[in-house]
Amino acid sequence: MVPELVTAVVAAGSAGLVYFVAAARVVKQYERGVVFRLGRLAGEVRPPGFTMIVPFADRMSKVNMQIVTLPVPAQEGITRDNVTVRVDAVVYFKVIDAAAALVNVEDYKFAVSQMAQTSLRSIIGKSDLDDLLSNREKLNQGLELMIDSPAVDWGVTIDRVEIKDVSLPETMKRSMARQAEADRDRRARIINADAELQASKKLAEAAEQMADTPAALQLRLLQTVTAVAAEKNSTLVLPFPVELLRFLEKAQEHPQDRPPPRELGT
Repeated sequence: MVPELVTAVVAAGSAGLVYFVAAARVVKQYERGVVFRLGRLAGEVRPPGFTMIVPFADRMSKVNMQIVTLPVPAQEGITRDNVTVRVDAVVYFKVIDAAAALVNVEDYKFAVSQMAQTSLRSIIGKSDLDDLLSNREKLNQGLELMIDSPAVDWGVTIDRVEIKDVSLPETMKRSMARQAEADRDRRARIINADAELQASKKLAEAAEQMADTPAALQLRLLQTVTAVAAEKNSTLVLPFPVELLRFLEKAQEHPQDRPPPRELGT
């Protein structure tokens, strides 16, 4: 009788141990457990820690609640101003409803990836090239809204979307380089012309000042001669009197004041 009792206790203990091992589950801190009992959703989502299920009747699926980094493959499209570009992006999302992520969509990661690619192509077609290159923050927000709208029903929320790179054709790169070079040349010409204008105004003021004081022109001439003589060169400077120039100018202005030439034989 005693051996049979011991055997029964051992058998019950072994069965209990097997049941405990089959029913015991551990959910990690960053996971949530979703239990399906005979194919139907059973109870609430299991929190992190130790939990038990009914062996052979329950099946528990663990859902990662961490933020997922999903690269979006480069998408080729034509912008609104008819430029062919290739744009790639990255999507950051996480699961907020573990049950909905398993029940409402077959593969939520694949679904988010396809939605991101479709939305990225749509954004390319609605945007200009300048917006893709310089106004990415606004495009990122629009892309995030386009992906997040259907993802809410999947138990997923989009945390952030970033456009990584915009690839342009080589011909467009050369055209943009020529445009930038022409713009820099235009600014240089404007600055040079403005400097010439300011210099001409100063020279005009200096000329008016020298006209009031004729000796100032002589002093300026001597300064020029001194500056040229200081250089080690073979330049020859011949100062010409300003008064002689003025005399010649006056003579050209009044040619009628000269006496007429005498004829020969008179």
